[in-house]
Amino acid sequence: MSPEFVFAQANFAAMVGWALLILGPRRFEWFNAIVLWVIPAGLSVVYGLIVVSRFAGSGGGFDSLASVATLMSNDWALLGGWVHYLAFDLFVGAVMAARMDRAAISRVVQAPILVAIFMLGPFGFVIAALTELGLRARLLLQTRFQKESRHVAA
Repeated sequence: MSPEFVFAQANFAAMVGWALLILGPRRFEWFNAIVLWVIPAGLSVVYGLIVVSRFAGSGGGFDSLASVATLMSNDWALLGGWVHYLAFDLFVGAVMAARMDRAAISRVVQAPILVAIFMLGPFGFVIAALTELGLRARLLLQTRFQKESRHVAA
């Protein structure tokens, strides 16, 4: 099995996950488990197998940028890093989608945020977190204003 074959399969699995997350009906718990647990776990197993079977002797390490560059010059190590990104980004996307659902953020607003998580990872996460925080702050202020208005009117 070549790194290119594993790369193609991992990318396909991640794309299915992201399509389900963005377009699918998240009202079903079993459906949410697919994008939150099943696909990220499958990608994580692939990552683990790559690390266990291919990282030894690949050179490099994590102690300096030069060591990481040496490690990533090995196709299998680079693939492992890519699968790591795919698994974690999908998991984070699913968690943030669930949080945005609970915060009543519309799916239309969520879609570009989820694409940002997929394409930009941590920066997309920050966009999602700030969007949720902003909406929750607005709702809190509205609730407080409504309570004060009722108190003044009484």
